[in-house]
Order: sequence, then structure tokens, then C-alpha cells
Amino acid sequence: MRLFKCQNCEQLLYFENTHCERCKYRLGYLPDGAILSALEPEGDNWKPLAAPETQRRFCANAEFDVCNWTIPADSPDSYCAACRHNHLIPDTSVPENMQAWRLLELAKHRLFYSLVRFCLPMPTRNEDPEGLAFDFLADSADPSGPKVMTGHDNGLITIALKEADDAERERMRKNMGEPYRTLVGHFRHEVGHYFWDRLVRDGGQLEACRAVFGDDSQSYEAALQRHYNEGPPPDWQDHYVSAYATTHPWEDFAETWAHYLHIVDTLGTAAAFGLTVNPRIDSSGDLHAVIDFDPYKEGDFQRIIQDWLPLAFAVNSMNRSMGQPDLYPFVLSPAVIQKMEFIHNLVRNSGVPAMAASQEAPPPEPPPGG
Repeated sequence: MRLFKCQNCEQLLYFENTHCERCKYRLGYLPDGAILSALEPEGDNWKPLAAPETQRRFCANAEFDVCNWTIPADSPDSYCAACRHNHLIPDTSVPENMQAWRLLELAKHRLFYSLVRFCLPMPTRNEDPEGLAFDFLADSADPSGPKVMTGHDNGLITIALKEADDAERERMRKNMGEPYRTLVGHFRHEVGHYFWDRLVRDGGQLEACRAVFGDDSQSYEAALQRHYNEGPPPDWQDHYVSAYATTHPWEDFAETWAHYLHIVDTLGTAAAFGLTVNPRIDSSGDLHAVIDFDPYKEGDFQRIIQDWLPLAFAVNSMNRSMGQPDLYPFVLSPAVIQKMEFIHNLVRNSGVPAMAASQEAPPPEPPPGG
């Protein structure tokens, strides 16, 4: 993700900020320009200092302090490009639900930052019966009642509200033997299933995808049961990005899709900070990287992966210095890299051309003092 700064006072900002901490200006995200802007009131609307010739309104969900995205003042929509995909939200009269929903929305908006930057097709449920939609659901108050399961079904992504509880999510991570479990990871994984339907099944890429990920026509239920009964094969790291990816080609695709988004967005952040990796003891140059490009626009996947591997080693080493687990605890084998390259090409070739000009982000700004 790129860096943002307040256009009024030049304070550096986080993507989620709603007010500048220095000058107290109201902030709003403009998804059509991929920029967080300071805003000035203009009647019932707001004038973004980043685009003063326009007027904006806040997404209706700003009322609940779960969204800082804006829409054009003359738009017929009440919700922003991310929130208009919500199908069911939690009961907002329950304080615990509100805190959980805010955390889910923070992760979801980071997902949509990437999807909009890639100009991927994302019709809503109003536009397509199998359009992209989200349900945020809490377990029944009755302990014997049904439990909400995170998953995807024909464009509808369900996220269990309990995933927003750090302790509960950590408990599930340990129980399932996962090295990594985050909210943004859930969103990136589940949307991978949606884009398999949209870009692979409906996009004429089924046979090409099967040549890389395997035959998806095998029974999903049987494959899932086998995975939970037997676990992954002993050599799974040679072929898959995670143990769960071994379950079925659909899960392999979704896991690889999620990791592709992890890598692209993290490299985007590194580029925005002007990061380079240049370890003094590496005489071979294998761990050198100059991250000075926009991975969302980069056509050459090899450049992405060649810079990712040194960056991942560097940030993992820094985490260990702080007594923290690896930031990226995964091994990318040649087979996994080939799968990621398939997804990279799929994304690059499947964007919506008509949207590209309006959603093109400005080039990354140099780091302070650069």
C-alpha cells in the first residue's frame, strides 16, 4: 500500500485514519484515485484538497465509524465501493458486535484497496445474482445453536464475527495447526474463491488452471474429509504454499491467490518507504533488492518474486529480533512460484479496461527527505 499525507499540513497518515492527528482535518479515502485526502466542508458535502475541483460525500457506514471512504457527491449510491458489497452486517445495537465489525471492515477495506487497484470485475448483488457480497455473522447466543463458519458460496462470503477476537482467532490457529491466521488473510483467501468462479470458470481459463493447480472436478467434500483425517502429504512444501492448500485445487488456488495479494501489497508498502535490502555479508547478491517499482502495475512477475524473497528474509529477521514469529512463515518452492505467476497473469489480463484510467493511482511519493 502506498503512503499518504495530509494535504493541509503534510503529516504522514495511515490508510485507516479519519482525522489528521496534527491539524485535525477530516480525512476521506478517494478509491477512484487511491488517495487519502484532507477534506474541507462545502455545504452538505466535502471538498477534498487532493481534488479540489470535486465534491464528495461519505459512505453511509461512516455513521458507524467503520468506513472512511467517500463517493462523488452526485453519485446515486449511498455506500462506497467497498461497503456496497455488504449483504448482512451485525446487530449494531450490541456494543461487542460494533467493535468486531469495525475490525472486519478495516481488513475488508484493505482487501478492496487491492481489488480496486487491480481493476478487477466486482459486480454487486444488485447487478449480478452471483455478484460479490459479504455476510458478517455472529454465533447464536444459544450455546447449543449453530456456529458460523467462514466460507464462500457463489459470490457470497461469510466471515464469522468471532474471527475479530484475537484470543479466539489464536485458539483456532493453534487448533488447526496454522502458522498464520489474520482477518485480512481470511478476506484475501475467500475472495480467491470468488475470483476462481469469475476469472477461471467463467473466464475461459479452466483447462489452463487445471494444468497448474490440478483437477478441481474431484469431490470437494471427500477431499476435505481426507485432509482432516490424514493431513497433508509429507512433501507438501515442495508443491503448495500451505498445508491447507493441499486439500483441493480450489483451496490451493484460494491460498495462492491470498499469498499473491500479501506479497503485492507488502511490496507496495516497501516501495512507498523506499526500502532496499542490501545485507553486507551477502557477496552473491541473492539477498539484494531495490524496491522502487509499483507491484500493482508490474507486468514481470519475476521482478516481483525476486524482490519479495530478500524482503521476506529481512522482515522475518527483524521480527525475530523482537521475539516475534516470522512475519511471513512460508516457503515458496518453484512449483508455488509457478502457481503465483499463473494468478499474476490472470489478474493482469482480467482487469476492467474501462475502469483503468479512472482508478489509476498516482505514482508513489518519495520517502520523506528523498
